[in-house]
Amino acid sequence: MTITTTATAAGLGEFVDASPSPFHVCASVAAELEQAGYRRLFEEKSWPAPDSEGWGRHYVVRGGSIIAWDAGDGDEFRIVGGHTDSPNLRLKQHPDRTSAGVAMVALEPYGGAWLNSWLDRDLGLSGRLAYRAGDAVEHTLVHVTEAVVRVPQLAIHLSEDRKGVALDPQRHLDGIWGVGETVPDVLGWVAQYAGVDPDTLLGWELMTHDVTPSRVLGVDENLLSAPRLDNQGTCYAGLRALLDGGASTHTRMLALFDHEEVGSGSERGAASDFLATMCERIVLARGGSRSDYLRSMAASVCLSGDMAHATHPNYPERHEPGHRIAINGGPVLKVNQNLRYASDALGEAIFALACDRAGVPMQRYTHRADLPCGSTIGPITAARTGLTTIDVGAPQLAMHSARELMGVADVEMYSAALQAFLNG
Repeated sequence: MTITTTATAAGLGEFVDASPSPFHVCASVAAELEQAGYRRLFEEKSWPAPDSEGWGRHYVVRGGSIIAWDAGDGDEFRIVGGHTDSPNLRLKQHPDRTSAGVAMVALEPYGGAWLNSWLDRDLGLSGRLAYRAGDAVEHTLVHVTEAVVRVPQLAIHLSEDRKGVALDPQRHLDGIWGVGETVPDVLGWVAQYAGVDPDTLLGWELMTHDVTPSRVLGVDENLLSAPRLDNQGTCYAGLRALLDGGASTHTRMLALFDHEEVGSGSERGAASDFLATMCERIVLARGGSRSDYLRSMAASVCLSGDMAHATHPNYPERHEPGHRIAINGGPVLKVNQNLRYASDALGEAIFALACDRAGVPMQRYTHRADLPCGSTIGPITAARTGLTTIDVGAPQLAMHSARELMGVADVEMYSAALQAFLNG
């Protein structure tokens, strides 16, 4: 490999384990950025002038989304985009339920969760709480690392044909919370766990996560088993690419958005004004005009990073013939003629050159024409900003499962390719 990267499978595992929710992803990324000398800016405040000490290496957080950049002197932005959210089971607004004498927590699917994979797993809770602090509203993150929830599978003996049950997301996904006579209410318990007075709690965004730690496995230790690889694999690889890349004449940017798994249509999703606003404010802060901003966007490129489907050894017929995607085979360029991915010929060439500079192989993915293809932030970003956009990823198995699988070597190769792209 011709590019030096600090990305490792062990590092990705630690990142994932520390980041059970989109808000924790942003906190993990921000902590690394701060250690590297980046400073946080706030959208509602004025930004410092370019000649201020330390100007140019900053980040902004908007809920579960974060954008960081290392500003160069040139007009061009090189952007690695991704998303912070993953499919899971989330708490309803009134989470306390009782069924058959058992205290339950009411859950519902978020995104395209592969529901059967969430059964019979030890689950913790995470997210953020909003609470009253005098006349103001404050918020805090909560990460329950203990196994406090479990959604039990129906015993095979109670199945009509012993082939399992088709899960009804309304009736079959509530989790067991407790069986004693003094089981605490869910929100009150979570608030106290986070150090918040339950009587001051005003709002919450809470979700479940598998508490089993990430781990390297396989007889040759070439595989990484972890939750949320889609898409924290990109969050981690992109962060390491930004921090490892060094100075450049153009502005190197990492843009990680919440709510991709449900269409990106929020104030902090890829369909919002977040990316365009940040790019314009960077141009204006260094003395440019609206015209300069528009010229910069026309000259810039966004790489939409999301995980890619490796060819499943048990289901090879589910993949497009002639497009085998190998675990530990290198980064994946994703192309779809119906624009579920944003890559075009010019974008393909840009990423192919980046992989060549990184010294890593590049794989090309096309979805079967007779199966519906998923999408990414790529087409949304391209349409929202007009940026040349390329869809890429790292190969994995079990996408959208509670537990996913990727190659150890792909972590390093993916980050190296992203770094080469950012460096231009």
